[in-house]
Amino acid sequence: MAREYPGEPGLDKSMNSKRPQRRILGIDPGSRITGYGVIDSDGMHSRHVASGCIRVSDLAWPERLGGIFQGILAVVQEYRPGEVSVEQVFFSRNPSSALKLGQARGAAICAALSLGVAVHEYSPKSVKQAVVGTGGADKVQVQHMMKVILSLQEDPSEDQADALAVAVCHAHTLGKAPSASWRSWKP
Repeated sequence: MAREYPGEPGLDKSMNSKRPQRRILGIDPGSRITGYGVIDSDGMHSRHVASGCIRVSDLAWPERLGGIFQGILAVVQEYRPGEVSVEQVFFSRNPSSALKLGQARGAAICAALSLGVAVHEYSPKSVKQAVVGTGGADKVQVQHMMKVILSLQEDPSEDQADALAVAVCHAHTLGKAPSASWRSWKP
């Protein structure tokens, strides 16, 4: 991958905005394919920097986790994001699949944290709500919206689109106070 950004880590001053720019890495973890997407954003405008997939399906399970860790490590070192956003694990009917997805997610998060990058998490529903307008959007809708929002020439793959969507979701929350949660409610 060629470096497309020579500036400070996590900042891009090339977009015409008085708001500070942030470099965000979005990750869509998977046990076979982990998607990643890098954007620069000021919270209102986002620009695609890079996206791709880390493919580990031909490896044994422990080596897959190592491949995800090393792949995300390389992406973070190459593009130097200031923040990382990761999709949370959704509930699955198959406990084994959910466990493997959680482990893949953990490998990706640990790679970012090992380099000192802050990690933020978003539910699949909140990501879809942020980029499509409905939490029940399908993959094709997410792909289309990433093409439109980021002015891409063609639709990204499903894994790339999901990763870019997580990054855009995080970008939309920049500078906003966290919303109240039922978990913070006190009588």
